Amino acid sequence: MMSGLFYLDEVTHEEKRAWILGIAAIASYAVYLVLLLGRAGGRPLADVPYVATLLWTVGASIVATIVASIAAAIVSQDGGKDQRDREIGRFGEYVGHSFVVIGAVAALLLAMAEAPHFWIANAVYLCFTLSAILGSVARVFAYRRGFQPW
Repeated sequence: MMSGLFYLDEVTHEEKRAWILGIAAIASYAVYLVLLLGRAGGRPLADVPYVATLLWTVGASIVATIVASIAAAIVSQDGGKDQRDREIGRFGEYVGHSFVVIGAVAALLLAMAEAPHFWIANAVYLCFTLSAILGSVARVFAYRRGFQPW
């Protein structure tokens, strides 16, 4: 019997993990933005205290991802990773790492321009989030549309 939206009975554990990571990245960054913008109250964003909020949302995202991955592993009925899963995982990592590099370059440029720490930290956090989302989307597409290694 297939469950409605995600056909969870037919989805491999690794695809479930890709969904979990992508959703957790989107949710945690959305919560961070809502909290940050809510605290702004008309003052410049660079003056808003952000460090604790950033750390808590990142930490909560990591914990949620771990807990959800463990729960998915418990209910998963597949036999574990095979060669295709490893190649798709590697492909997703390669695609996602492009934003890690973009974030590093952005942080470097902001630091050289002597931008406030707020903008440097937020550029890095945004690029880490985009990396997780893009890597997850690449994995899901590879599972759903097929994967042909080059």
